[in-house]
Amino acid sequence: MIRLGVIGTNWITDRFISAALSTGQYQLTAVYSRKLEKAAEFASKYGQVECYDSLDDLANSDVIDAVYIASPNSLHAPQAKVFINAGKHVIGEKPLASNITEVQELIELAVEKQVLLFEAMKATYVPNFEVIKKALPKLGRIRKAYFSYCQYSSRYQKFLNGENPNTFNPAFSNGSLMDIGVYPLSSAIALFGEPSSMTAQGSLLDSGVDAHGTLVLHYQDFDVTIAHSKVSDGVIPSEIQGEQGTLLIDFISECHGVKLCRRDEPAVDLSVEQDENAMRYEAEEFARLYQAGVVNHEGLLRTQIVSAITTQARGIIGVRFPADEM
Repeated sequence: MIRLGVIGTNWITDRFISAALSTGQYQLTAVYSRKLEKAAEFASKYGQVECYDSLDDLANSDVIDAVYIASPNSLHAPQAKVFINAGKHVIGEKPLASNITEVQELIELAVEKQVLLFEAMKATYVPNFEVIKKALPKLGRIRKAYFSYCQYSSRYQKFLNGENPNTFNPAFSNGSLMDIGVYPLSSAIALFGEPSSMTAQGSLLDSGVDAHGTLVLHYQDFDVTIAHSKVSDGVIPSEIQGEQGTLLIDFISECHGVKLCRRDEPAVDLSVEQDENAMRYEAEEFARLYQAGVVNHEGLLRTQIVSAITTQARGIIGVRFPADEM
């Protein structure tokens, strides 16, 4: 059993805990919050769990083997460092860090300390993502891909009302690309590898973060266009086009369904059954790597490529975070 501590007392944390416990490979043993009473309130539904309001105390305790970090984006890297230095394994919510410099520092430190560092990017671990990878040869020569993840933020009205919610605040390394765009971007990198070049466009809010935007990844003889937004809803599927056929992907961040459309043939539903909680599969993959004693793994390379692209893209569209100045 992996003894798990969590940072963050929100619905994301609840969902990950549920996913981890459902695998039968984890035991929740600790909860951290800046306010001890909030940690206790959150932990109360999970039975006998220790509560902390000190990161150092949790990191240096003997009650956890690994920590799941679901704090605001800007805190992911500094908090991860505390636990890696203490010899604890780390599951960091996406994005793993604010920029490529932080990502590289975390990876170097994890290798030095021989601990497992893992980005919780659920999109690339669900069963239907494997279906997509296996189906690519049926498309013939790949020519184009369109990945779309556009979701109107529940906090956008607060921003319009003059408030300053975290999700639209550059101090927390947020915005559409970092919160939404990383899902289809990670999927593209997992499927096609590092592009030869990229272009980026984004529309900025008065706070300084991007409301929505587009990335285009350029490969040798095809492009991947990625649309992302936190101020509008998308309803169309994503697709990968080849000379012999097209794959349609329902909801790219969780791959709810996959359909193969080959020329002059009836469409075929390739979808396999998935757990309603898509985070289950990233929890299973972390457990597999943990049990095998793996430190260097494929996910870290993907995280580096994605972070390099988001860092470069933000430079193009003019999104700067305080973390970029450190």
